[in-house]
Amino acid sequence: MAPTLLSSPLQGFTDFRFRNAFHHYFGGIDTFYAPYIRLQGKLVIKNSYQIDLDPENNTTLEVIPQVMTNDPDEFLFVVKYVQSLGYKELNWNLGCPYPMVTKSGMGSGLICQPAKIDDVLHKAHNESDIVVSMKMRMGYDNPEEILATFPILDKYPLRNIAIHARIGKQLYKGPVDLDAFEKCLTSTKHKLYYNGDITSVSAFKAIEKRFPTIDHFMIGRGLITDPFLPNMIKNNTEEYPKNRWEIFSEFHDTIYQQYDEYLSGPTPIKMKMQGFWQYFAETTSNPHKTYKAIKKAANPQKYRQAVNDILRTEMNVEY
Repeated sequence: MAPTLLSSPLQGFTDFRFRNAFHHYFGGIDTFYAPYIRLQGKLVIKNSYQIDLDPENNTTLEVIPQVMTNDPDEFLFVVKYVQSLGYKELNWNLGCPYPMVTKSGMGSGLICQPAKIDDVLHKAHNESDIVVSMKMRMGYDNPEEILATFPILDKYPLRNIAIHARIGKQLYKGPVDLDAFEKCLTSTKHKLYYNGDITSVSAFKAIEKRFPTIDHFMIGRGLITDPFLPNMIKNNTEEYPKNRWEIFSEFHDTIYQQYDEYLSGPTPIKMKMQGFWQYFAETTSNPHKTYKAIKKAANPQKYRQAVNDILRTEMNVEY
């Protein structure tokens, strides 16, 4: 039976433009999680969040909204907003590792405060009928922190807990801690999803073999680095389609055009695509040379030429 694959949200990358294009050209993802809503002290939903979650922009795939907060009233405010759009589930981000978030006691910086987690979940479940799911790390400072949250989490009918098998202060450096993740399996009644370093079919198979009871897997950076990966996992193959770079080219042109229309001026689109190419370059035959060519492209015309040259090189390498 094919595993269930989920797209972990990456702020600044996996908005509706990316999600829709990914789904159209590659497939393989069963559910996409939208990048988190963060209110920053004001009970106002920013326009960019509204656009991203607008049902009209998400007609062809399953999307679950996500919230970043440590405040029960903020959480409930977002609950009411997403429900007004027709969403039935809200995912709570206790996984973000970035200092600007964790220093505010949010993301993985909240895992060491079970009482605050309890306050938020109590209000959400007592004052709404939203389905809540969680996205977590093992902790911020050490992987034992998550274990202290499970007695709290087990009080509530959570849909699932997706765990990235690192601690927050690692960011994305160093190996995932599979031994610590294994402890979680017997420490909670909730269904657990695995997240972390699924970057190839062989890496996925190793995780699947290590944890045979896990049947939901979340892919984050690996999905941007190699957009073919989810479908290859689903089809149990390490073979790319013969027209791999033609498909990628169409996907690239689609998101480029949409971001170019949305962003104003050559600098924002340049920075946006450079961000993507930090990942895309990793599966080219010469990642350093590829990314260097993208960074050197000073204007849209030179950027398009650089992309054409990269794709031509990759097509020649394949044959």
